Parts: sequence; structure tokens; C-alpha cells
Amino acid sequence: MSVSYYAPRGGHPGQDQLLTDRAVFTDAYAVIPKGTMRDIVTSYLPFWDKTRLWVIARPLSGFAETFSQYIMEVGPGGGSDRAETDPNAEGVLFVVEGTATLVVAGTTHEMTPGGYAFLPPNSGWTLRNNTKDTLRFHWIRKAYEAVEGLAYPEVIVTNEQNIAPTVMPDTDGKWATTRFVDPADMRHDMHVTIVTFEPGAVIPFLETHVMEHGLYVLEGKAAYRLNTDWVEVEAGDYMWLRAFCPQACYAGGPGRFRYLLYKDVNRQMALHPRGHL
Repeated sequence: MSVSYYAPRGGHPGQDQLLTDRAVFTDAYAVIPKGTMRDIVTSYLPFWDKTRLWVIARPLSGFAETFSQYIMEVGPGGGSDRAETDPNAEGVLFVVEGTATLVVAGTTHEMTPGGYAFLPPNSGWTLRNNTKDTLRFHWIRKAYEAVEGLAYPEVIVTNEQNIAPTVMPDTDGKWATTRFVDPADMRHDMHVTIVTFEPGAVIPFLETHVMEHGLYVLEGKAAYRLNTDWVEVEAGDYMWLRAFCPQACYAGGPGRFRYLLYKDVNRQMALHPRGHL
């Protein structure tokens, strides 16, 4: 199966362009179209060389609260020997363009497009771009929720090409999920997967559930139902859904519709506000 992943390039629109776009921010969801990811909205991080990023999700009180997500752009020779500065943060990396040299737990991994890495807290990982081309990857971060009696998960480094997608039942193979982590492994408190819809496939009901979502469209286009609204999304767009936001999807084609999906899982619900003592 051939794969392609959309990655932003930045730049800046000319003065002759219209102001209208598809960006939406509501109490229930946000849509961040690819056209908003320009040079002027990039950020930078301590200890990362020749690197800029787009922050497309961060914890916000009263909205989505469990995770942050970056699109990282690392120039030739760039990277970091002190990548994660929060000892309690776990992370997932997903490469969309270029080659990343990841060093974690004493092992060096060359990650190419489709490459996935799960990095538990205190991994001490480093990442460099040792090529002459630009490296682009997603970095999803979450504060790990430790549970007494459960060990931390181990490092996972793989590529989606090495994993057979799990077909959803009663869908004639038109809806499938590539899972990098065993859903029954209670050590994990977040899952990052790839969801694939063939042309004509649908989510045939309004999913309404406790899990937050971040959805980055890797390929194709679709009509997505978010709360009470239908929105059109395409490769490079990002959707951010708070808990219990109703959602559904119709992938009309002509090609496949695929997205990188974050969700929080496998933990008791806190019975007090976050940060309350």
C-alpha cells in the first residue's frame, strides 16, 4: 500500500488573497485548516536547534485538557539533545516527511515517513536530522497518569507499514484502524492511531463519548460532523474535540481519507477539578 502524508510548508499569503477560511473555534470543537499554518504562527522551543513548530493543541481550561500536539519542522543538522524537559511527560512521534535519528534507551533508530515512536516518561530521548532534507513530524505530549501496581510502558519504535490495520466489524473493509499499542494494555493512558476510510465509508452514528480527540488529516478529504455542524476537511487540516462532542464522518472520495488520531484512555475519572488540592 502506497502512503503519503501532508505536511505544512509555512509561507505567507499575498495581499491579493481573501480573508475567508474554514477556521472554527467553538465550545465543543475546533477546526484548524492547513491554510492557517503560516510562518507568522510558528513557535520555537528551548534546546532545539534549527527547529520551528506549529502548536495545534494545548490544554485549555474548559475545553480539551489532556494533551498537546505539535507539528515539528527540523532543518538539516538540527534537532535536540534535550528534547523533553518535563520528566512526567510521555510522548508519541509520527514522521510525515524526512528522516529522524532517534536515540532512546541506548538504541539508535532511523525513522522515515510512517515512523511511530512511543516514549514513556524520563526516557531521556534525543532526536537529530542528519540529512540534507527538512524533517517534519508530529509530537504528541501528555502528562502520564501513573497507577499504583502498573509499571510504565516500554519504548515502542515501529512504522505503520509493519502493522496490519484492524478492520471495523460490519464495514466491508471500508473502515480500519492501525493500532500501535495493544488496547488491552492498561499501562497506556493514551492511544495514537491511524484511521483509514475508503471512498464511500461512513461513521454511521454520532459517536458521543468521554475521550478527547485530536485528528490530523494525513490524506484525502471528507465531510465531518462535529456537534451540530457539518464541516469539510482535507489533508493538512486539524480537528480538536472536547469530551462528549458528537462526531461522525462521510468519506466521499475520490481517494482514501486518513487521519492521525489521539485519545485519552484507561484511567479512572478524576472526581475533583484538575489542579484542585
